[in-house]
Amino acid sequence: MRPDLAEIRELLVADRERTADVVASLGRSFTTIVEATRDTATDDEHDPEGSTIAFERSQTSALLAAATEHLADVDAALARIETGGYGRCERCGAPIPRERLLARPAARTCVACASRGRR
Repeated sequence: MRPDLAEIRELLVADRERTADVVASLGRSFTTIVEATRDTATDDEHDPEGSTIAFERSQTSALLAAATEHLADVDAALARIETGGYGRCERCGAPIPRERLLARPAARTCVACASRGRR
């Protein structure tokens, strides 16, 4: 590993730990919500609590999906560090500026390509 990537690798490892904890917590929350509604005949449309439960389930599901995707991005960045491909834009191949990598260590694209797309 290049010595200049040590700081970024540390950021990624810390981010991975935090994100894994978030994924685990959201997974437990989602399971709790689903289990709590399993034994009741909740009608989301007519039960005053139904819409709240449906919203909580939907929100937790969306947060879990986002955290899981971020965890995969962090893992991919760590793998790129190990294989030597870290710090290059996946779209155009240009180097990703160090400032961007420090701000967003899991970045897969340079600023120009990121402004044209999602990542």
